[in-house]
Amino acid sequence: MQFADFLMPGARKFPVRIFSLLCAAFMIAALLAACSAKKEVRSDEAFDAEKSFSKAVELMDKKDYEDARRLLLEIKNRDLTKKYAPFAQLKIADSYVKEEEYDTAVEEYKKFLEIYPDHKDASYAQYQIAMAYYVQIEGYERGYGAAEKALEEFEKLKRMFPRNPYREVIELRIERCKNTIADYEFSVGEFYFNKGSYNAALGRFQEVLSSFPEYRKGPTLLFKMAICYKKLGDKAKAGEYLNRLIEKYPDDKLIKEARKESASLNK
Repeated sequence: MQFADFLMPGARKFPVRIFSLLCAAFMIAALLAACSAKKEVRSDEAFDAEKSFSKAVELMDKKDYEDARRLLLEIKNRDLTKKYAPFAQLKIADSYVKEEEYDTAVEEYKKFLEIYPDHKDASYAQYQIAMAYYVQIEGYERGYGAAEKALEEFEKLKRMFPRNPYREVIELRIERCKNTIADYEFSVGEFYFNKGSYNAALGRFQEVLSSFPEYRKGPTLLFKMAICYKKLGDKAKAGEYLNRLIEKYPDDKLIKEARKESASLNK
């Protein structure tokens, strides 16, 4: 007698039925998984980076920067051609500029330069980094730090991309940065000068003269340096700076006073 003979009538069919159901369930699960995988592949293949990029630009035009960034990030991750991924990274950085979140914008532009250093828009990214600092210049008292950073980034742009398309405007902006920095140093020198701290004043004035020889307040700078030396008892140095003022700026309004001071030193 076999083991199956001990089963109740009909019981021998029960395990077969369970086995059939399990097989059917397994086949259904496998089919669903296969369909899901195929669907996912089709989704990637069907992703239209160009259409998504256009949509992201539209969102930015409507100032919907958060949704635009989500779409741009998706382009970066799913653009298999890599044709639109670089532009998506630039647009992400641009979106932060539009929201005046300049520190974040700078980081995103730097990320672009790290990933795509030879891209045709690399000079644009470097220019935008400089401009992110430049737009924060608000006079020499509050804009000194921003002017220093902007000047550094503009100079880097000139070194890295000598044929960049921003050459004409760069020189004007570099000049403003330099004047802002020089104005700040000069104002500190004037503060010490008015207090009678002539050595401290000379330190600041000399820094301006060395770093910015064509400073727009050059005549006043040279005159005050001469007075500092006169007050400190160094007539030779005082005369030297008065003569530099007279020779370099013969038509300046300070010439008459400079000649008067020079004459007094020779008495």
